[in-house]
Amino acid sequence: MATGPRYFVPFRRRKDGKTDYYKRMGLLVADAPRMVVRKTNRQIIVQLVVPEMIGDKTLVAAYSSELARYGYEGSTSSTPAAYLTGMLFAAKAQNAGYEKAILDIGLHRAKPGARVFAALKGAVDAGLLVPYGESILPEEERLKGAHIAEYAPERAGDLVENVEKVADAIKKELA
Repeated sequence: MATGPRYFVPFRRRKDGKTDYYKRMGLLVADAPRMVVRKTNRQIIVQLVVPEMIGDKTLVAAYSSELARYGYEGSTSSTPAAYLTGMLFAAKAQNAGYEKAILDIGLHRAKPGARVFAALKGAVDAGLLVPYGESILPEEERLKGAHIAEYAPERAGDLVENVEKVADAIKKELA
């Protein structure tokens, strides 16, 4: 290991590849809470987080595994699941009294049409105020699952109708 007066040991979370501290500082100085979107191999997680001195505090959370309660029958890690999880998150956030947020995708790659941006589109469609650019959002047919139904019709079944039905059920929760 290098030693000397000019050697700097990086922060552990930076060394592990978990945190970009430069980007995090920009998000923390903002006035609004962060809409944190994380994707795993099995589900999509959307949280409303505010920073505190002892650590970040999660105010509201929505998981794609919760979509089964609304009648969703597809994969919980797909683009339509991310869209519906964003809608569910926005409904929960608005019911808790939060109206705006700033998107935090962490170390996920910011590729146009990615699942993290499908969650953003769901939250915006449900009425949460989040700044974004139109060019980054997925196409409407991908949000509804038409690409999955076209690729694997025997496995997808009536996914497009199911997504629309679940979206309507989540919107009723807003009222």
